[in-house]
Formats: sequence, structure tokens, C-alpha cells
Amino acid sequence: MDLRKIKKLIDLLEESNLAEIEIKEGEESVRLSRAPVAGYAAPIAAPVYAAPAAPAPQAMPMQSPTEASTGGTAKPGPALPEGHVLRSPMVGTFYASAAPDKPAFVSVGQQVKEGETLAIIEAMKMFNPIEADKSGTIVAILGENGQPVEFDQPLFVIG
Repeated sequence: MDLRKIKKLIDLLEESNLAEIEIKEGEESVRLSRAPVAGYAAPIAAPVYAAPAAPAPQAMPMQSPTEASTGGTAKPGPALPEGHVLRSPMVGTFYASAAPDKPAFVSVGQQVKEGETLAIIEAMKMFNPIEADKSGTIVAILGENGQPVEFDQPLFVIG
């Protein structure tokens, strides 16, 4: 909206008895409101008295969630087998097969090709295929059927 048009709207508001003007042009809109005029009393809020503040607690050094759960000593996760680690691209539920009565997409020792579906992750009622990002042999399946997985969690090791 042009600045000259806005200035004209301000002049129109000042010359009239209107308290507010709102104009819309396409996706743009302008709302102008008149300031309260002397003689009209605006409601006054009752004073609020604050209670005395409690003394601030002593600051403690922050611990990461891993340190807090292990008593301050972070333990490394289990070592992964040698090979290319395929990680979860999202948070969801890991499924090794297309349906409970169907066989798993892959098993340890099976040869896979790039683009082949290895598992499914259900996220927000959507089933997302997890595909091999390289060809090779499945060395380890780290995701458990029906269990939740986190973003970037190792799911497969491809040798």
C-alpha cells in the first residue's frame, strides 16, 4: 500500500468522528485507530502489589541428560559393527516388514541394492520406506520391530 494513501487515511480519520478505520487491498491491510480523546476516561487498572521475592537458588553446573542419568559419567554407546551405518531420517515407529504377517524386508547376511526398501518408519500415521543408500550386505539390523526410533538413530549396518 502506498504511503500517500496511508497519509490520506490518517487525515480522513482526524477529520471525521470515526474511532477506527481498516482498509484491505488484496493481501495488504491497514488499521488506524484514534488515540483516546481527553474527556473520555480510559479504565485505570488497580495497583498490584508484588510479594517479596524469594532468594535466588544457588546455580549448579548443567549436566547433559546422559550424564544426569548415569550419575555424571557418560558411557559410550555399544560399538557398531564395521560398515556403513544407515541412520533414521525421522522420529517414528520402526517396522521390519510391510505387515505383521509378512516376512521382514531384509535379514542379516542378505545382499541389498541401493534404493531397496529395508524397513518402514511410521510417523504421524504415514508409512515412510527406509531405503538402502548404498549396495552391499546387511551386517546388522539395529532397529527393533514395533519399537520407537529417534532421529539419527542407527538402524542398519551395510558392509
